[in-house]
Amino acid sequence: MSEDLCYMSATELAKAYRSKALSPREVVEAVVRRAEALQPRLNMLVTLCAEQALDAAARAEADFMGADSLPPLHGIPATVKDLEDTAGVRTTYGSKHFADHVPARDAIIWARMKAQGAILIGKTTTPEFGLNTVGESLLTGVTNNPWDVTRTTGGSSSGAGSAVAAGVGPVGTGSDGGGSIRVPSSFCGLVGLKATPGRIPYNGPDDAFEGVVVTGPMTRTVADCALMLDAVAGPDPYDGVAWPEPGGGHLAGLSDLSMKGVRIAYCLDLKSGPVEQQVRQAVEAAAKRFESELGARVTEVQIDLPDWLEYFHHWWGPYIMRFVEDELDPLGHPEYIPAHVREAVESCRETIDLASYVRHQYKVRTQLRTAFADIFQAYDLLIWPTTPSVAFPHPSSAGWPTEIEGQPLRDPHLDNQRFTEAISHAGYPAITVPAGFTREGLPIGLQIASRAGAENAILRAAAAFEAIAPWAHLRPAC
Repeated sequence: MSEDLCYMSATELAKAYRSKALSPREVVEAVVRRAEALQPRLNMLVTLCAEQALDAAARAEADFMGADSLPPLHGIPATVKDLEDTAGVRTTYGSKHFADHVPARDAIIWARMKAQGAILIGKTTTPEFGLNTVGESLLTGVTNNPWDVTRTTGGSSSGAGSAVAAGVGPVGTGSDGGGSIRVPSSFCGLVGLKATPGRIPYNGPDDAFEGVVVTGPMTRTVADCALMLDAVAGPDPYDGVAWPEPGGGHLAGLSDLSMKGVRIAYCLDLKSGPVEQQVRQAVEAAAKRFESELGARVTEVQIDLPDWLEYFHHWWGPYIMRFVEDELDPLGHPEYIPAHVREAVESCRETIDLASYVRHQYKVRTQLRTAFADIFQAYDLLIWPTTPSVAFPHPSSAGWPTEIEGQPLRDPHLDNQRFTEAISHAGYPAITVPAGFTREGLPIGLQIASRAGAENAILRAAAAFEAIAPWAHLRPAC
């Protein structure tokens, strides 16, 4: 029964609390016990907030006994990625530089969840400052995938993927600049949403105009994803790209899941490299089901994009170099900076000049936007794999994979974000949902995107697919 409580969705828990069938206290106690039991095996948490969570659950229980109306997230167990500040709770950003850092204020996404009564179970692991595509850090070590503990969760929302998949809270926060919500969600069999930049405020008074990185939900069901989006979306005066309209209405938008006549563009590989056969087959099957079972009109398309690897280095290289030189080097302890981050800085110094940087910031990024805009002029949705392969063995122990289906990878460290990076920089929302499992029992992700601001459209499509190919009842054997 305890494990069953841990795998209830947030929407189910909200109903059970209000009917008095369950109390927040018994649910949070079960989730904390599960976190304590699984942490040695999964290494998904930087900080477990057991005492604080149990105190909050007791207060939530009292609230449900005395109040007629409470917010939908009230009493719901949640985890927060350790890149997001939590007032009074250690926040390390995955780095030894900040191993004992305790912020004074909350990040926007957690502030809004907390205001709705969500209960913080713990802070989830991330590589240093989110600067890796797998869940490995000098501070916390290796985070394991609940579906196979010898394999990676992906990055950088690595602990969030592991925790939510393992039943440590139905909702977790992640952040995503090139795939850091969607890749771990795909590898761990979750729903992960990268909303349109500004839909969920991310920026603050110190940095108002970041236009690529977003924060967002990682959940086991589409309804929970919509529920969480309702709680955290909406304007913010300090975010220079925040949408001015109020948030909300995303869960209600799932009342009609008709896909009849919806125009879907389907692209298998973005013309960027090899795709694992079982991933290819699962995504091809999903595309056919959208047409044969849901009534959508699916058309295979090709998309001409700028070179993904060149763009990655020209966009992120200067960003990483500035961050290291301006923020980390003054702190000392160069040994706290992972080797791959130092290598990225040195490569940037040697290969990227100002003219090339500016060209990629504006001209090449515009090419990305235009390529997807052309698709969304003719189609309502675009679907394609979330990752070229499923979760692979931990690079720290097995080495990075160097090929897929016998075809060499151009950059093994970055390949798992090859299908998620471009849509982020183009500025469109995208969601990943489970599309099935390999013969070895590893999750496969399907990615769905649409026009800027069209979160309702991609949530509805995701929920329609979930209805014909459910996954939330499946549990990893961790």
